[in-house]
Amino acid sequence: MVRFNPYSYEFHDDPFPVYRRLRDEAPCYRDDDLGFWALSRYADVVAALHDPDTYCSRFGITLEAGNSLPMMLTTDPPEHTALRRLVSRAFTPRRIADLEPDIRKLSIDYLDAWRDHASPDLIADYAALLPMDVISRLLGIPAGDHEQLRAWSDALLHRDEGAKDVTPAGIDAAYQLYKYFSAFVAARRADPGADDLAAALVAVGSGNAESEDDVDRLTDQQVVGFLFLLIIAGNETTTKLLGNCLLALQRFPGERTKVIADPARIPDAVEEILRYEGSTQAMARTLTRDVELHGRKMHEGEKVLLLLGSANRDERVWDRPDVYDIDRSRPTHHVAFGHGIHVCLGAALARLEMRISLEEFLGRHPGYEIDEHALERVHSGNVRGYSRMPIRL
Repeated sequence: MVRFNPYSYEFHDDPFPVYRRLRDEAPCYRDDDLGFWALSRYADVVAALHDPDTYCSRFGITLEAGNSLPMMLTTDPPEHTALRRLVSRAFTPRRIADLEPDIRKLSIDYLDAWRDHASPDLIADYAALLPMDVISRLLGIPAGDHEQLRAWSDALLHRDEGAKDVTPAGIDAAYQLYKYFSAFVAARRADPGADDLAAALVAVGSGNAESEDDVDRLTDQQVVGFLFLLIIAGNETTTKLLGNCLLALQRFPGERTKVIADPARIPDAVEEILRYEGSTQAMARTLTRDVELHGRKMHEGEKVLLLLGSANRDERVWDRPDVYDIDRSRPTHHVAFGHGIHVCLGAALARLEMRISLEEFLGRHPGYEIDEHALERVHSGNVRGYSRMPIRL
């Protein structure tokens, strides 16, 4: 019988054989020890993502205890609808598109600095730096704070082998991030003249919960929650995705040749890595009613893990799903950014960062070689990628 432990380091190394067995043998999987269900087939995952009335988010989106901060990811309609509408006023496509020159300059500056490195690390010296700097600039965070925020973000995601609980270092990191953004929002409210996303969010905020117009305002706690979410999701996921993409291009040299020969294919390479090895592998939901699926009965109040990484490799949807193929039809059919009301608000930013960072990197170093023997993996309950990736140019 198939056994699935999302906190197993062995599983982290290669989850895809386990995903296949889950889809074939236990599409509605129950783990009594850890107390959760898991859905692994594409159709079931998409159906759950589109049914927030049954698969709710307000009790958290991980198997661990839910976050007490008000975040869009951990709310349901109608609160989620109002919160997303308000945040979208500040997080506009125009604001994202305007970041392209800054993203390109950052990318060029980091790659130019590699001239001083005998053997750079793709993660530490590029992939981990660029997304944090982009998000921080978008929010107006001082450059001197970026490294500390990145360290707290890394600590919050790490899990010890076999344990689902946040580590003591992760708990402290969450507290430090909360303190930092609470002070940051208070400073923005005291001096509202800045032209950044944080200031724009504060501008639609109320700072209290007493007005009858609260439905059209963001409280300071909601702004803090959104900034907290952005600094984690906007940093860690894109960092891991960039490393995953360059490793896949090395392992599938035919696809790498296509992209090098025609840089206009880079967006295709990005969409395929989102399907093939997206950095977000799973999202949890809590049942609001009993559900029977594949002959098994899941009960109200139980946690259900939606395996995005498995859905994106489902043979029922994808031809040769374990092959990285940038010529794949329906390239955006994947669920790497979710589906339904919780579809990732930062998807456009992630795609923009990936396109520019790959254009600049591959334009300079088309013959790069990642040392696969020296790779070090991130160990997290739902984020897939590497913390160390030495590279020869």
